[in-house]
Amino acid sequence: MYQTKSTPRVGIYEKALPNELSWQDKLLEAKLLGFDFVEISIDESDERRARLNWSDDEIYSLRHLCEQNAIPLHSMCLSAHRKFPFGSADKNIRKQARVIMDKAIAFAYKLGIRVIQLAGYDVYYEPANLDTHLRFIEGMQWSAKQAEKAGVMLAVEIMDTDYLNSLSKFEILKKEVNSPYFMAYPDVGNISGWNYDVCTELMLSREHIVQIHLKDTHKVKDNYPGQFRDLVIGEGEVDFAKIFKTLHNMNYTAPLVIEMWAKDNKWKENIITAQKRSYKIGNETNFPLFTSIFE
Repeated sequence: MYQTKSTPRVGIYEKALPNELSWQDKLLEAKLLGFDFVEISIDESDERRARLNWSDDEIYSLRHLCEQNAIPLHSMCLSAHRKFPFGSADKNIRKQARVIMDKAIAFAYKLGIRVIQLAGYDVYYEPANLDTHLRFIEGMQWSAKQAEKAGVMLAVEIMDTDYLNSLSKFEILKKEVNSPYFMAYPDVGNISGWNYDVCTELMLSREHIVQIHLKDTHKVKDNYPGQFRDLVIGEGEVDFAKIFKTLHNMNYTAPLVIEMWAKDNKWKENIITAQKRSYKIGNETNFPLFTSIFE
């Protein structure tokens, strides 16, 4: 499955593909669309969290399916901790957070997943305070040690809420979780949506970024909460030309993922539109993407 490339690898988020598709069809669609890998979702829903309880036979069956179709599951979006956060005041919820993390690392190890994206929330459905923050840090320190044992990278997503909505804030967190297996996974749409200078932020954390989400958003303004999802690249306010120029200047070669959601029957058309716009901007900024399918 692995071949040397002259351009960064680009994956597609699993939720950009209709949920009713089988894994065989999801992998085939991603490959036919020219992607290098799929980012699997383990979210807070019972359906997707149940994947962490798969038997070895089920896990290795999916891995063999990836091998047969020559398209891997390179990364995992682990957002299940939104429902079971490390910062919770409830010790039983914190215990469940550790169980989820242990299972996710084992799941990733067996599937060959290299990067687990963590949701940067101390808590989500309960009040946040200094105690939730400190418990989150403790949870991340513990999680990083578990990841080190397996050699699986943890990467914190820069989020759509104000708790961890910039790489500047990640750098403060990184000082508390000093592990080579605890890195940053910026979502350029979220950073832009919160009115940070995306390019300055990327340069700030250039030594800690292991993967990037490409997503368009509308910015938070007075009396407007912003829009952080369901936009096709080119429909929002993210300045992808400046971002791609910055990534070129950084000599960035790590993977990127187009994050979208299949919310209607135009899902494939929307993905192709996002790819074509990324390809065009990439060529104009010396940061080429998708060269094998558009040239």
